[in-house]
Amino acid sequence: MKTDSELAFAIHLAETPEGFTVTSYPDQLEWIGTGRSAFVFRVTGTDRVIKKFFPSHRHLAAIEGSIYDQLDSFATYAKQYEYGPDYLVIEYIEGQTLFECLISGTLITDDVIQTVDQALAEARSVGLNPSDIHLRNILLTPTGTRIIDVARFRQTDPCTQWDDLKRAYQYFYAKPYFPKRFSESFLNTIADVYKGRLFESMRKTG
Repeated sequence: MKTDSELAFAIHLAETPEGFTVTSYPDQLEWIGTGRSAFVFRVTGTDRVIKKFFPSHRHLAAIEGSIYDQLDSFATYAKQYEYGPDYLVIEYIEGQTLFECLISGTLITDDVIQTVDQALAEARSVGLNPSDIHLRNILLTPTGTRIIDVARFRQTDPCTQWDDLKRAYQYFYAKPYFPKRFSESFLNTIADVYKGRLFESMRKTG
């Protein structure tokens, strides 16, 4: 059996005109996701995942790894086991993202909002600046709310994304007459509109 670091180094990537792709990986791994900067693999039969960064983003491994170290004492964040020059090994969390909850109609309660607020306050208490908090990096699990993907928690620019989500929750979603289930295409359209407005605001304010 290979160690986690040996498995991480045995994942091979290649660049294509469309971006990066995986060319090979060990049988002990299951490819479970692709993000904006990394591929994610579950180590079969364990509670571990390996986040393998694209060659163009490998510097993020040290940044995100050290951020997870700072958050180690806070239970809401995914647990990190180790990190290397282009990979992280973190806890596999079984659950639904808030994005998936909106698609399936799973109720998002106010307790979820309060837990995230508390977790972000904990991150600030150790000198971090939580940023890029969105529906796909907050998970509902059988034991509570968890947060993954903290790579942008040292960003110095102000980020209102979580505050905007909270306002949408309070003014719309929490109302009894407001629908609790949406199509994926509708949610993606809303996200695209939001991102466009956010970027336009950044351009105007510098």
